[in-house]
Amino acid sequence: MKLLITRPMTDAVEARARARFDVELRSATTPLTQQEMQRALAEFDIVVPTLGDQFSAGLFAQSPNPRCKLLANFGVGYNHIDVEAARAAGIAVTNTPGAVTDATADIALTLLLTTARRAGEGERLVRSGQWQGWHPTQMLGHHVTGKTVGIVGMGRIGQAIARRCQFGFGMRVAYHSRNAKELDFEAEYMPDLLSLVAAVDFVVLAVPGGAETRHLIDARVLAAMAPSALLINIARGEVVDEVALIAALRSGQIAGAGLDVYEFEPKVPQALCDMENVTLLPHLGTATEEVRSDMGHMALDNVAAFVEGRPLPNPV
Repeated sequence: MKLLITRPMTDAVEARARARFDVELRSATTPLTQQEMQRALAEFDIVVPTLGDQFSAGLFAQSPNPRCKLLANFGVGYNHIDVEAARAAGIAVTNTPGAVTDATADIALTLLLTTARRAGEGERLVRSGQWQGWHPTQMLGHHVTGKTVGIVGMGRIGQAIARRCQFGFGMRVAYHSRNAKELDFEAEYMPDLLSLVAAVDFVVLAVPGGAETRHLIDARVLAAMAPSALLINIARGEVVDEVALIAALRSGQIAGAGLDVYEFEPKVPQALCDMENVTLLPHLGTATEEVRSDMGHMALDNVAAFVEGRPLPNPV
């Protein structure tokens, strides 16, 4: 069986893929083009797609009777794949849950602390050579310890964020999700999103991407937040209406934002780049050697199971 991996992987993952499979490793770091995706479906038995490889219903409609029978997605999120259309075309889809949880939760806390304590702004000040020394009212930010965090989405990643906030910083945790969760820590379930965001100091987004959560955070939700509140997004860019967010930040409706993902990634609006009260990261959620290798090996575990006719470990 022929395998296509759509972007470069860590050395360990590439070595395993070469040793175990008839693999083509694409060298480009950009998403697949439409033509490349059509070739992937036509010429390979298995494809390991990555974020941005848009396997849409339209693509499957243009590729009848595909040779490909498995999309072993590299990543826990798979909103770039139309899973129902893939199934209708006879293609199974898997993902890599679990491997990304702690690293993504760490980035959420990185953004929360950096934005609250104005660390990015301070680092830019030092690098500019304009820092004139310490004084009692210099760059006063938001205290984090003991405050209230509202987490939107309480899956694996949301729970990992909640534990860090509660046990690391003594924060009170509230959350919104489709249903209340059985948790091993104290947290208040709030079924109404507007009530949640109005009651907390920090709003952290940890929901999946896709049609159900697109623009979940819109002008109405941003208006319900406290003027001193911060918004942190480590979910998917399209969860936030970026135009509404820029307007809320410009007007002082909210105090700031920490973003690892963007609605039209990798395009980041200049308006966000120009704001000192916004922390911007280049989608670093899972960007460690260990985690990216774990993700790659999990994707290859799905590939190996498919090749050997075993049940897929992580079907979507």
